[in-house]
Amino acid sequence: MQDFSCYCFIAIDYKNAIDIKKPDRRNKANANIVRNAEMRKTMKIAILGAGAMGSLFGGYLSRHNDVWLVETDQEKVDKINQEGIRIREEGGDETFYPKAVRDTAGLCVMDLVIIFVKAMFSKSALEANRHLIGADTYVMTLQNGAGHEHTILDYVDRDHVIIGTTKHNSSLLEPGYIHHGGGGESSIGLLDKGSEAIRPIAENFTACGFETDVSDNVRESIWKKLFINVSASVMTGILQTNLDFLRDSGHAWKLVEQLIREAVAVANADGLAFAGEDVVRDVHTLVENARDGYTSIYADLRNGVHTEVDTINGSVVRAAKRLGIPVPAHEFVVLLVHALEDRADAGHTPV
Repeated sequence: MQDFSCYCFIAIDYKNAIDIKKPDRRNKANANIVRNAEMRKTMKIAILGAGAMGSLFGGYLSRHNDVWLVETDQEKVDKINQEGIRIREEGGDETFYPKAVRDTAGLCVMDLVIIFVKAMFSKSALEANRHLIGADTYVMTLQNGAGHEHTILDYVDRDHVIIGTTKHNSSLLEPGYIHHGGGGESSIGLLDKGSEAIRPIAENFTACGFETDVSDNVRESIWKKLFINVSASVMTGILQTNLDFLRDSGHAWKLVEQLIREAVAVANADGLAFAGEDVVRDVHTLVENARDGYTSIYADLRNGVHTEVDTINGSVVRAAKRLGIPVPAHEFVVLLVHALEDRADAGHTPV
């Protein structure tokens, strides 16, 4: 079962990555040169959340780095420490051996924190692990949706916030065992240009198997992913079906198209320049290639747990209000998904 909306939380420490004399901090240029060299070497990485994407990144990043997975579920922690992380690929399973812990109290300040947890838990995760964040720490979000930087800015300044998106998706088969459903390029950038400064991070990720580039226009990439999640993904959750059904049902696809076109109008009003027909075609191509793919919002609603609709479609609604753009379909979807969550909370099940 492919999961197109999973999240994790990663932290990286470069400070002791290589045996090199630390430069005088007064010499900032020299310090940056050394730090960039360290980023390309073995890193100390802590990943908060051993779910599907946390395990995926934790496994592959452990190829060239020292990795700790931080997880509140003791069963997961024990299984990872005993058996490692198995990742199902097309050519067979691969096993990696990062360390797993429940408590980060003994870990040092990190150089990079990547948020992949569900957005509703971002603040609590950052708060519980803020001792990992120092004056030089970058905090990166690869979460679905938009606007996550506003939460991160409570913990670091603008120069240390990295926004990004990844085309990798993964689903949890059992604790410590995941299916890598698909890959592609990841894109990261800083909020205020100057993204070349974080290229060493991208190079390290690429060396570990996650092809990553830097861009000062990463907002465009974030919206491209958002178009998929606010339309096709959310409809699979509401309809409780796989992505194939959206392709086969003309009525379902009309709903998907309406959600796409509203989101495009908001993105363009916010300074981007998307062609609506191109976006519709791109989402349709993804659905056609999904082959029985399921999304995390489908799984959340099936399992009766709360979703990230406020971060996904809700981010479109909030931006639309700020920009004065009508988005009735997205407003309806947010309310409908919350109603489905309320039904589950009340113990009602479909007849």
